[in-house]
Amino acid sequence: MDFKTYLNQFLFGYYPYICLAVFFLGSLIRFDREQYTWKSDSSQLLRHGQLRWGSNLFHIGVLGIFAGHFTGLLTPLRIWHALGIMPAEKQLTAIVGGGIFGLMCVIGLAILIHRRLSDPRVSASSRPADVLILFMLFAQVILGLAGIPLSMQHMDGSEMVKFMGWAQRIWSFRGGAADLVANVSIVFKLHLVLGLTIFLVFPFTRLVHIWSGFASVFYLLRPYQLTRSRGANR
Repeated sequence: MDFKTYLNQFLFGYYPYICLAVFFLGSLIRFDREQYTWKSDSSQLLRHGQLRWGSNLFHIGVLGIFAGHFTGLLTPLRIWHALGIMPAEKQLTAIVGGGIFGLMCVIGLAILIHRRLSDPRVSASSRPADVLILFMLFAQVILGLAGIPLSMQHMDGSEMVKFMGWAQRIWSFRGGAADLVANVSIVFKLHLVLGLTIFLVFPFTRLVHIWSGFASVFYLLRPYQLTRSRGANR
């Protein structure tokens, strides 16, 4: 096995499992040992207007991107076919939706980065990890947008099917995942590696508060709490 083949196997065959293991176990350990840090460290009292625009654009954009990637990559192709959606149609939807949400996300991140670096009070309340994760997310979205022109060269959805196969093989612990993306563009490879690295650093940043957002859904499903007055117990 030559170095190029080994590197591809490591980055897209082994590295995903390293990142996902740290992502899940690291989040669990941090919640168990450092619950006080399980928050986003909001600085909303400083330059509130700029924060509102940047945060709203970023969150709407990133939620759209996450939903698109999650359903698009992990839903088996046969289900899309059963729904009457062919790879070419799915490819077009991904380009349009990803472009819209990606632009919203990158504009929001640019506002948030400018706010965090240009205001001395916000900078003073920021940790290095806060700035690092903003730049990592910004670079990741830029790479995603850079992949749109390349995707438009494969409107039949053939490249997209490769990434679907890769993600589903990784998630189901099947071999051969790295081989599926061995010959894709370097832009796509950088997008995958940086995305995995974000999962790797996730437990060590303010991003852990995302888990609380998912947990709030279960709060809506909890049974009603019954309270009685003292007189009712007599």
